[in-house]
Parts: sequence; C-alpha cells; structure tokens
Amino acid sequence: MASLQDLIPTVNKLQDVMYDSGIDTLDLPILAVVGSQSSGKSSILETLVGKDFLPRGTGIVTRRPLVLQLINTIQDEVHDSSMDKDVGQTHPSSSSSDTNTTNDYTTGSIKSLPSLGTKKSINSNEWAEFLHNPGHKYYDFEEVRKEIEEETQRIAGSNKSISNLPINLKIHSPYVLNLTLVDLPGITKVPIGEQPPDIEKQIKNLILEYIASPNCIILAVSPANVDLVNSESLKLAREVDPQGKRTIGVITKLDLMDSGTNALDILSGKLYPLKLGFVGVVNRSQQDITLNKSVRESLENEENYFNRHPIYRTISNRCGTRYLAKILNQILINHIKVKLPDIKTRLNTLIGQTEQELVSYGVSVGQTTENKANLILDLMNKFASKFISSIDGTSTDVGTKELCGGARIYYIYNDIFGASLKSINPTSNLSVLDIRTAIRNSTGPRASLFVPELAFDLLIKPQIQLLLDPSLRCVELVYEELMKISNSGALPELNRYPKLQAKLVEVVCDLLRERLGPTCTYVESLINIHKSYINTNHPNFVNAADVMADIIKTRKNVSKRILSDTSLTINDTDIKDGNKGAAGGMFSNSIVQPGDDISKASFIDEVDSTTGGVETSKDSFLNYFFGKDSKNGKDGFQPANENNLPFSNAHSNSINIQQLSQGLNSGSFIDSDTDNEFVLTEKEELECELMRRLIDSYFSIIRQMIRDQVPKAIMCFMVNFCKETVQNRLVTTLYKESMFNELLVEDELIAQDREKCLNLLETYKKASAIINNIM
Repeated sequence: MASLQDLIPTVNKLQDVMYDSGIDTLDLPILAVVGSQSSGKSSILETLVGKDFLPRGTGIVTRRPLVLQLINTIQDEVHDSSMDKDVGQTHPSSSSSDTNTTNDYTTGSIKSLPSLGTKKSINSNEWAEFLHNPGHKYYDFEEVRKEIEEETQRIAGSNKSISNLPINLKIHSPYVLNLTLVDLPGITKVPIGEQPPDIEKQIKNLILEYIASPNCIILAVSPANVDLVNSESLKLAREVDPQGKRTIGVITKLDLMDSGTNALDILSGKLYPLKLGFVGVVNRSQQDITLNKSVRESLENEENYFNRHPIYRTISNRCGTRYLAKILNQILINHIKVKLPDIKTRLNTLIGQTEQELVSYGVSVGQTTENKANLILDLMNKFASKFISSIDGTSTDVGTKELCGGARIYYIYNDIFGASLKSINPTSNLSVLDIRTAIRNSTGPRASLFVPELAFDLLIKPQIQLLLDPSLRCVELVYEELMKISNSGALPELNRYPKLQAKLVEVVCDLLRERLGPTCTYVESLINIHKSYINTNHPNFVNAADVMADIIKTRKNVSKRILSDTSLTINDTDIKDGNKGAAGGMFSNSIVQPGDDISKASFIDEVDSTTGGVETSKDSFLNYFFGKDSKNGKDGFQPANENNLPFSNAHSNSINIQQLSQGLNSGSFIDSDTDNEFVLTEKEELECELMRRLIDSYFSIIRQMIRDQVPKAIMCFMVNFCKETVQNRLVTTLYKESMFNELLVEDELIAQDREKCLNLLETYKKASAIINNIM
C-alpha cells in the first residue's frame, strides 16, 4: 500500500495516460479554480508555484483551461543525467541560495523558497513540461508564459475567443506541494474589445463543464473588496454544489478592504457556510510585480500582515498562501482517497465494455490459408442460416415496426394477392352485345336450340386470362421480398469485410433471378391449363336449367312490380261520368276508352303469357329452346315491337312502356359493325343472362383454384428451392482459395476503429495497473 502522498502523483499519472490517449472518460478528482476577472486567481497560482509564469494583461487572459500539475521533487534527484540529454536546453548551475533549502512535507508547510532577484533568475532544479510538447523542459519560466500564450492563440485564435481544449502543464520543483489544479477563464459580464457578444455564456458553460462533476473540488475565488453576495464564483458553485460540500472559498485582497471593515465573519464561516471553509490571502500587488519583489518576500509580508492585524491575528494560522497550499493538498488527497474505489470500478467497467467492443470488430485474420478458409466458410454458413431463418420466422433479430421476411410473404399471399383476385369482375368487360355476338358466331347459319357450349368457351377463356397479371405480380412481390431479405441479412461480422458481404449478397441475388423465370413460366402454365379444358362438369358449377328457372322467376317478379307501380298512377277521378265499373275504375280515358273490355286481371294475364309463368318454369325453359309457346301457339321468340306489347303506343304517355319493355324485353342495342339499332329478342335476352351467370360461376371456381395454386407454385419453385440450395451455391461459387485474399480485404474504417479500441483498452489497463499499485 502506497502512502497518502502518492495519491496525487498517481492521479497525475492517470491524467497523463488519458491525455496521451486523447480520452477523458474517468472523471478524475481535480481542483478547479473559479473566479471573476481580476479576482486574484493568477496571483494565487503563481504564489503556490513560486514563479511568474502566467500571461497577464487586460480582458480575458486565460482563454483555455490550464491543467496545472505541481510535482514535488527531491533535490538530489534533480541533477540526473536525463537533464543533460534535452535537445536545445542549457542548464545553469544551481545558485548557493538554493542548496540549503528544505521542505517540511509532513506538515505541508514550505520552510524556504528560492529568492527571485529578477524575473529571469533560473534554477536548474525547477522546470516545466507541456504535454503537447513532450520531452522538452522549460527552465526559464518566461518561456513558459510565452508558450502558454502561443498555444492559446493556436487553438482559440487571436480574437479573444475561448476554447474548452485544455493546456496541460507540469511544474517540477522541490518548493511545491503535490497539487493538481485547473485554472479556468475568468468570469466576465460585458464583452470588451474583440470579445464575442456571447462571451459570458461561453465562459459559464466552460466552467460548468468542469465543476458540475462530483469529482471536482471547487476553489471559488472572491476579492474581499467586493460584497460577497455579488461573488460570481460562489454563484456558479452553488448551482452545482448547493450544499457547499465540495467548495472551498478563497478571499483575496484582504489588505484592500475599506478601513474599519474586515472579513472575519466570512473567514469564520458565519456569513456563508461552506463545509471546506474559507481561506484568506493577500496577493502580490502590481507594484510588487513591477519591482520584481520575490515570492519569498511576498510570502513573508503576507505572514506578517496576518500576524500583526488586530482582527486576523486570532486566525492567522488558518490564513495565507502557505496554509492554502497545505489545506488544498490535504483536501485533494482525502478527495482522491474517497473517489479512488469508484474510479477503479469505473475502470473495470470500461475495460469490460472495450473488450466487448473489440470482439465486435473481430481479430485480424491469420496469415495461413487454413485460417482464411475457416473464416470464410463460417461466415458463409452464418449468412445462409440467417437468410433461411428470416424466411421461416425463426430469426431472433426481427423488427417490431413492420412485417418482414416470411411474415411479409404470407401477407402478400393472403392480403395483396387475394384482394387483387377478388376485385376482378368476370363480366365487367362483357356487354350484352358481346355475349349475343359470341352466341350467334358459334351457331353459324342455324338457329340454336340450346345455348351453345362453344360460345361459353369463347367467352370464359379471355376472362380466365384476367387472372394472369395479378398472379405474376404476386411472383414479383415475393421475389422482391426475398431480395430484400438477402440485402438486409448482413451479419455484424461481415461489416468488417465489405467485399465478402457484397459477394454473398450477389450470389443469393443471382440465385433468385434464376428462379424468377421458371416460377413465372409455371404460373403462366397454370392459367393456360385452366384455359385448355373448360370442365363444365365440375361439381361446383351451376346447373343451367336451375339458372334459367331462376331467371324466369326473377323476370316475372320484375314484371309484376312494374305493373303494380304503373297502376298507382291511375286516378279514379279522371274517369268520365257513366264509365264506372271494374274496367272504368282502373284506367283513365286517355288509355282505355269507354266500352273497352279490359281489366287489370286480363292485363296481368297478358304479361304472364309473355314470360311463361312461374309455375311451369322448367317447361317454359324447354319451350323457349324448342321453338313454340304452348299458350298462344305462336313462335315464342320474336323481336320486340309494339304489336307484342299489351297496349299500343298510342297510350304510351300514361303507361311507361319503356320501363315495361326493359323489365320484359330489355332495350335496343347498337351493332358495332353497321351502327344500326338492334333490339334483342326475348330468347336472346334469356340466353345472354344465362351465359353471364354461367361465366360468373365458372370464373369463381377457377379464381379459387388459382388463389390456392399460385402461392404453392411460388413456394416450390422459388422460396423453398432457394432455401435448400443457397448454402451449396455460396460454397461452390465463393469457396475458392484464389479468392480468399480478395474476399477478406478489411474495411479501412473498421480497421481504424479496432486500432483505436485496442489503444483504448491498453490505456484503461495501464490506468488500472496504476491504481492497483496504491490500493
């Protein structure tokens, strides 16, 4: 177990390791110095170091965080041979005033500091190092100041902007206590000169970025000549540390307070309580700096001020820069001691996460052909397995937002394909004239006794052909889904080898394209099969006699409804006097003249004679197709004209003859060849209606069969075939020694990420080893 004094150097080593790796994920314990501009921050830091090394001037001087590591050294170890090896450095001899200087490290007090007769006095046992310029030691602290200014301008520019990228500075000296502090830009309210308009917000965000961390001790600097309630540093500290558990207050410029006033209540913690308390200091004045007064002299003057002051002498042992250095050292050590177990736990977690991430990038491929062959074969098998499992629905890597894989194929079969077939109307493109023409063309010069089967074949085959387009579209949709599965089936391991992944997808896509043609051909053959033989003996096909009987029954019901609707228009009041009676009460004189022997019953009988009657529907069906009407002894099928109607055209203005005609004999049609108007005979109307119903029935049978057969054909010829042959196709196409090097070319970005991950893992392990040495 190392001593407590080793804790700060240990954290410094961790900081160096993190800086070298360019990462900051450990959130190491640190002291952050916060204060407004001209609050005395720079003077405190220079007094702690014993050197003038910070840039000075008006406005914002500190524009980048300065991570300052103070490292105590033993004089005997300063004069080692490594100092003589620094390129471009000359090492002045040590002055006699430094040889007898000793430090009391156990109490934390500094018994003697080097005498700084001039700003450029150089001591060979004190030097500085910048992490951005490793290996170069600065013995002249004027050069340190110049380097800070140049490095600030290099990153933050010359327009007074700020940057959150820190400058890391190490100062080795036998006259300092081990400390690590971060000097942050001074808080400002009003932009001055070239400062950006939002400079206040920029600085506040930068300060909060550091002090918001629970591992940060806040060193809130406030000048004594400003009311404490207006202290900007304490306001910011309270935002992130409202209970004041990790904030230590520093009151500067106590010697500049108005006569008769003092800060005893503040330093005693009565006015503004902080767990870590307040420390009062007296800064070097600008006159002292101008006159090159040494730091030792400034420290002595500060001690004399507190010892002789009538108010502060009671607490003089808890005031001054020496006491501040001691208490900061102790606070930081205790803070590190408390936080170190958490840091170790955090490191172990980061190591585990980084190792897991490294596994995802894979290990570099070995140089042997056998290793490459095994890797390629393994990746092929995994790719094929994922392709198959995506279709079967057994993949664990499935989404929840949309259908994919096998579920999408099922949706295509049952919803998309089924709906498209259902939407087809088998007779929507067939007019009555088309049906009549087909019937006539199939009988030649003779009149038909029955509806000819040839006409049915001629009409049904084009309708069956309507099923082809949605069937082929179903094949295309399944093909597109399989292509999508192959393209989205990439494994995380394959991201490392983009050429191998592209080749695997290409082989599967080629296989799918090969199967698209045979599948479409087979689906087309299904349609042709159903067209090649029209099986009117199918058990689900309707009976023609039953259909005709239903047609006749329907037509008679329509006729009765028309006559019933027409009779409602007859008004008894329109009958002339002397024409009362059954006949006179039913019809107006405009239709039925007085004395005419007609009644409603005789009118309906006339209509019944044209329809054949319901009670003898099947006999009527035979009569229609064997030529004579048994009731009137006339030819049963004649063109409709006014002589066939029960009333003459003279009375058409009261009885809707056209409506009756549509109910019984339908209307007239235009012949497409001659543009002459044709009127269907009653027999032709019945034949057309019968043919339409037969087409509907047979088409429904074929549609149901196609809906069942097409998905089966797609599964057989495309889906299952690809599942069964994909792995073999991948091996035969890509498993060739001559292709190994080409297929295993690693992605450059993946290689870079893996290298970064390796470096990060190494950094975390180094940090863990450092902590383990002291725990």
